Amino acid sequence: MSSIGTTTPNQPLPRPDAALNSPPSQQLLDIRDLIYQVAGILQPDHRIRFLEERCQKRMKVLGFTRLGEYYDHLTKGASRTAEMTELLNEITIGETCFFRNLPQIEALKKVVLPAIVENKKRLPFSKVRIWSAGCSTGEEAYTLAILLLEEKAGLLKNLNFEILATDLNERSLEKARAAVYGDYAIRNLTPYFRQKYFNPSGNSLAVKDEVKSVIQFSRLNLRDDARMTFMKSMDIIFCCNVMIYFDAAVRTKVVQHYYNNLLPGSYLFLGHSESLYGINQAFRLVHFPGATAYFKPAPVVGGVK
Repeated sequence: MSSIGTTTPNQPLPRPDAALNSPPSQQLLDIRDLIYQVAGILQPDHRIRFLEERCQKRMKVLGFTRLGEYYDHLTKGASRTAEMTELLNEITIGETCFFRNLPQIEALKKVVLPAIVENKKRLPFSKVRIWSAGCSTGEEAYTLAILLLEEKAGLLKNLNFEILATDLNERSLEKARAAVYGDYAIRNLTPYFRQKYFNPSGNSLAVKDEVKSVIQFSRLNLRDDARMTFMKSMDIIFCCNVMIYFDAAVRTKVVQHYYNNLLPGSYLFLGHSESLYGINQAFRLVHFPGATAYFKPAPVVGGVK
């Protein structure tokens, strides 16, 4: 059992840094393994104290004093599923902003969308579908929605479009749905975009309903194979700074789902420090000015693409 918070009357209190230098308890390692099994999120050794802090925060809420009690609650308690969701909320807090990766946005606007629209001309029904996977608090999804709305009277004039935005963290999704953002999130917005797509809300800005109507937010565990199988017929997937939390095995499975769910001639965007090297060879790496993406080629029929 854990010895956290226990001393004998004659034993001096541990130095403040003693816990940092001591090995993690077995209960903490068991919780780390449980998180990996449920969500595929790997907490490496250098982040084990962060995990312990998050567990202690939840233990305080629940009235537990020992990690063993908390582990039992996560595995045997009647509300174990709900509590795992709460713990995942604590360890998957993201940080983002509007128009965070301008080279990606430029590539999407100037190359990717025109190519996809050209492909749509050959189809009997036309809808552009974008998936923001790991959308965090919604800034990426709303950025994409603004981009699509800007093209509504031009490139996308005769097309319907929608954005599916998913995340594991329910608190992040709540903020995304509320769509009210402070200075840090909106720092890259031009005066034109601020005026056209936002309303003042105290010291913050609120996304207008026109933008919100383009997006469907929902909770999704990227390791949920059943749910992932149904995310079909995507034209573009953004999954930026998400797979850094997965190991190679989980990355491989998630990327295979992305490949299966993308239409031929579609694109996958990752974070600037992420790649599919050693994970998937079916995609083709595409270079843009200041950005890269992964392209799913059309199948070869009779030796002719």
